[in-house]
Amino acid sequence: MDAQAFWNVIGTYNQQTITVQIGLFLFIVITAILSYFTKIKWCAKFALGIIHLFIGVVFFAWYGTEPIQKYFALPLYLLCGFLFLYESWHNKNDTLIKPNGWQYFLLLLYLFYPLISFLLGNRFPQIVTHIMPCPVVSLGITIYAGYRKKNKLLLALLAIWGLTGIKSVIFSAYEDIILLVCGIYAVVLFAHEIRHCAKK
Repeated sequence: MDAQAFWNVIGTYNQQTITVQIGLFLFIVITAILSYFTKIKWCAKFALGIIHLFIGVVFFAWYGTEPIQKYFALPLYLLCGFLFLYESWHNKNDTLIKPNGWQYFLLLLYLFYPLISFLLGNRFPQIVTHIMPCPVVSLGITIYAGYRKKNKLLLALLAIWGLTGIKSVIFSAYEDIILLVCGIYAVVLFAHEIRHCAKK
């Protein structure tokens, strides 16, 4: 997949879904606030499930033009979406703790995604928004890190996509260095989970 094809998909997606994206962004903000500050801890995972499914079906299945989008990204996002929904039900009483220093930092990076894309010279519609594959995974990693119980398969899938942030250099999408940072953080979380299970 070349850089121009990458940005063309982004442009078409943004032009035709920006209103839905705004609604989904407000949805995840509200559910995250509810999960962090009320007893409805599961709703952030539910929202992340819906948004990952949206990215899979709309961004990759509908607007995607390249085989890697159809045969790698699409199933990965669908699986992440269903796993987030499963976790929101199966571990609905799990505690979501307040963000630590690293998580606050990663949340800020997520919020700055479009601004950084703009500062790098990108303009609408070919600009990275909050409801796009890389920002969504970055947010998913950051929020999911705050839950005490973690699904290792889900965490591994998020880490895999996070590490694809290395493509930021290939496609001149330097804002995706944020994704790479989140991916490395997810690898650390995954390793911690493995060690924790081994001690049991």
